[in-house]
Amino acid sequence: MNEKGVPCGPIYTIDQVFDDPQVKHLNLTDTVTSSELGEMRFVTQPINMSRTPSSLAAPPPTCGQHSDEILRDIGYSDDAIADLRKRDVV
Repeated sequence: MNEKGVPCGPIYTIDQVFDDPQVKHLNLTDTVTSSELGEMRFVTQPINMSRTPSSLAAPPPTCGQHSDEILRDIGYSDDAIADLRKRDVV
């Protein structure tokens, strides 16, 4: 809080977030391994809930990783998806 009682704090760059003493004290970081990018470090949820704890289950998807699945879900056939890929649409 500032001197007027307004809740506020610094705006950090990414490297400053991981160096913050409170982030370190509360152990708010975790890592996941991506097959393409290797080990990736993330800031986890700031709230710990005993009955529903959060965790990092998988790395974020790569660009286009789920495109075929999404296109199938909205009705595109495999042939139509192949055509989109051939024309560099997807």
